[in-house]
Amino acid sequence: MKKERIIVGLSGGVDSAVAAAMLVEQGFDVHGLFMDNWEDDEDETYCNAAEDFQDARQVAETLGIPLTKVNFAREYRERVFSYFIREYEAGRTPNPDVLCNSEIKFKAFLDYALRLGADRIATGHYARVRQKDGRTELLKGHDANKDQSYFLHAVPEAALAKTIFPLGDIEKSAVRERAEAAGFANFDKKDSTGICFIGERPFREFLKKYLPVKPGKMITPDGDVVGEHEGLMYYTLGQRKGLHIGGTKNGDDSPWYVVDKRMTTNELVVAQGHDHPLLFRDSLDAVSLHWINDAPESGKLLAAKTRYRQIDQPCRIVEQRGDTVRVEFEMPQRAVTPGQYVVFYDREVCLGGGIIERAFNL
Repeated sequence: MKKERIIVGLSGGVDSAVAAAMLVEQGFDVHGLFMDNWEDDEDETYCNAAEDFQDARQVAETLGIPLTKVNFAREYRERVFSYFIREYEAGRTPNPDVLCNSEIKFKAFLDYALRLGADRIATGHYARVRQKDGRTELLKGHDANKDQSYFLHAVPEAALAKTIFPLGDIEKSAVRERAEAAGFANFDKKDSTGICFIGERPFREFLKKYLPVKPGKMITPDGDVVGEHEGLMYYTLGQRKGLHIGGTKNGDDSPWYVVDKRMTTNELVVAQGHDHPLLFRDSLDAVSLHWINDAPESGKLLAAKTRYRQIDQPCRIVEQRGDTVRVEFEMPQRAVTPGQYVVFYDREVCLGGGIIERAFNL
């Protein structure tokens, strides 16, 4: 009987390497595919694509599987990076990892893999899929500290039906142990951080290449000027680091936090105290909703995350209008940030999510 062909996205990291190894052990016809998606600069200090490819090749050679290299730089720029820049220009804080998944890894990569003869694809994400009543559900990964369903909530059901997540049931520590035992050179490689496919680099210097800098006043909620910001695009709600503000005249040395960004006047509003009341909201509106299966009933008790690794927060969707929803939380949420995603769960099942448009108090 012909073996099922699985094409694995080999990134050069330890997770995708072990995912490939597990599939080989399970008897699949495994092929590797390395994606090279960023070409705007050739600064070897921050761009590790060449090193990542060598790590992916070492893994493929160790496993005895073929490896193909493909370039999706045009698709990445058009579908992900252009959106990323527009959002920062509008004063919001985007999360490009969600689009990297829905537009590149589970669209461009999936389409390319199917043309190469794949029956299914696989990645090193910590998540699970389940077939239930003729539908494909997305479930949280077993390792709660690594669960990546938040970043996968916008992947269409049809793409999930063609996907395997070999790491969904194991812990990160076991992944590194398996990688070392397999002889992978990247077994202790640091997890990738920063902007997807671009990497970690000085963020302000990077944005300056694409957006004009517009310094302005840094003010308190009462309108007192306490400093100057370098450009609203560099700051996000709840941010503490990088404000460079000392104590106040009354001797209060409490840390300062960003509590608002006023685009019309180019003012950054800051206040003292991690739990300042202006940082908390009990409701939000979200747009561009994507439901993996069917939309949940309004009023049903669900859980949601407004940022990655947040503990599930009880909430209810109180109103749905097309691809827009209004959400009320049982407890006020800190630093709910426009441009980020709110992702909904029914216990272990990831239902979908949308982009936070605004947060407010009832």
